[in-house]
Amino acid sequence: MLKFEHLTKQYGDFAALSDFSAELGIGIYALLGPNGAGKSTLMNLIAGLIEPTDGAILWDGKSTRDMGADFRGMLGFMPQYPGFYKRFTTVELMQYMGELKGLSKNDAKSRGLELLEAVHLSESAKQKIGTFSGGMKQRLGLAQALIGSPRVLLLDEPTAGLDPKERIRFRNLISRLAQNMTVIFCTHIVSDIETIAREVILLKRGKLLRSDSIAALVGDMQGKVWEIAAEPEEAENLLDKFPRASLISRDMQPVVRIVQDDCPQENARACVPILEDVYLYYFGDDAS
Repeated sequence: MLKFEHLTKQYGDFAALSDFSAELGIGIYALLGPNGAGKSTLMNLIAGLIEPTDGAILWDGKSTRDMGADFRGMLGFMPQYPGFYKRFTTVELMQYMGELKGLSKNDAKSRGLELLEAVHLSESAKQKIGTFSGGMKQRLGLAQALIGSPRVLLLDEPTAGLDPKERIRFRNLISRLAQNMTVIFCTHIVSDIETIAREVILLKRGKLLRSDSIAALVGDMQGKVWEIAAEPEEAENLLDKFPRASLISRDMQPVVRIVQDDCPQENARACVPILEDVYLYYFGDDAS
């Protein structure tokens, strides 16, 4: 059990994270929010890269700060922008990371090759990392985060640079891994987590808005999502008028989808909510 007790990170008068409390068990927990919500700050606090101004993080009742290296040994961390030694080959990096995690030379090599196969980088095992595409670096970032068989896996915007097929493959892999570890998946892309998250943690401007299952969050949106079929010019006007609105196309006809508590106008019809509507409802103007 990973527990947060009134966790706060202050930079002068600015609170990057404010009085955050939550309890996380086994499974995937999605940190969802716009840029600047405090997601990366929380990840860095868990990883020990920054110190909290106030509050505590506990692992099975013990302070992670007091646990020190013992807790860090349980962590796997994929930062938003993985930085690698460009002259390393893929297999050299995995060997290096494995030995840093305390694995023997042979175990680090075999585990590294196993993970490169899992993220479809086996054919690039001897390739210099400096020649990698953005998507390849993201996959390598996941592989190195898993090298020590972590009990807590931190993924900070992990699908950046991945094409649609790679994103699906990534989600499938994370779903399998989450059966025996706590995964914290930080993202502002709803489609990354809508089919795999056990629970969604909504953060806005450093504060916890809500933490619940996707079914509960979406269920609470019943009667708050509306659609209006409109001509292109009217559609643009509606998007300007309603901050929690998005434009879709149905049968070549523009349709404006509006999220708010009451019916926006007479010709609007109620429709079935989805997780993206939850995002618009809670984050409003910040969603843009």
